[in-house]
Amino acid sequence: MDELAQQVADRLKAARFVEVEASGRHVHLTEADAQTLFGHPLTPTRPLSQPGQFACAERVTLVGPKGKLARVAVLGPTRSASQVEISQTDAKLLGVPPPIRLSGDIAGSPGITIEGDCGKVELSEGTIIAQRHIHMTPEDAARFQVHSGEAVKVKLFSDRPVTFEDVAVRVSPSFATRVHIDFDEANAADFQKGNLGMILT
Repeated sequence: MDELAQQVADRLKAARFVEVEASGRHVHLTEADAQTLFGHPLTPTRPLSQPGQFACAERVTLVGPKGKLARVAVLGPTRSASQVEISQTDAKLLGVPPPIRLSGDIAGSPGITIEGDCGKVELSEGTIIAQRHIHMTPEDAARFQVHSGEAVKVKLFSDRPVTFEDVAVRVSPSFATRVHIDFDEANAADFQKGNLGMILT
């Protein structure tokens, strides 16, 4: 980013503007499940906006009671529990009733079948719709005067502006400040990459 662009970005952040990203359907896998599905460890292909996270070369198929979704993205690194994040539209196609949860909160959520190139995994739980949220650095949290666990409103500036309520704030030194919404939410707002959001407390 050149100096002028960085100055503009800094001024927007100071005015409570934040970058927004739309997250498509994806899975997080344990090391053991990745081995079962692919016969080898995950293969990183490109870094994601959150430090240390990456997209993988591997893809999976999700199988539910009513349908399948092929070529679903796998994100790394591996986790302690496998997890599937889908939209409400995906859930209706698959025939599963996932709760709206923050990532990692999978207790009591529906199971699903994940198929890979070398095998399949039957999850007894782990399918959720991700609650819209903000990953935030401690410095930005202090500047915006918000704290981890707080729920805020975010106005998305697009051709069809939408104000999202109950946006969960998640603060960590390991985060980059980004708002994450799913594709259903993004489509409702006609979201385009580069659209910004404003935090409304």
